[in-house]
Amino acid sequence: MDKLQRKARRRKSIRKKISGSVERPRMCVHKSNKKLYVQIVDDIEGKTFCSASSAGVAGAKGQGTFKNVNCAQSLGKEIAKLAADKGIKQVVFDRGGYKFHGRIKALAEAARESGLKF
Repeated sequence: MDKLQRKARRRKSIRKKISGSVERPRMCVHKSNKKLYVQIVDDIEGKTFCSASSAGVAGAKGQGTFKNVNCAQSLGKEIAKLAADKGIKQVVFDRGGYKFHGRIKALAEAARESGLKF
């Protein structure tokens, strides 16, 4: 198996176990080579409540790079603020097949510190 097939397999096994609802939507993370993207989604209705990306957060703060841990922490705080504005307090975290370390871990911990529970 190559790298992409292993990631798809991990992602599929994670998505079997978790699903977002109105009470606890799913917070899904996508990581590209340059940017991070986060969405809060209700899987039953097929509706996205809010989304944010490192491009918007880093661009607003004047940071030069989009792919460091500091930018991920800013993104975690931003998505927690957007969720609080929508009245969302609890989410299910979907790491998207990525290991829980580095930028993914920094994003999750910053969102927890800012008030999201998962």
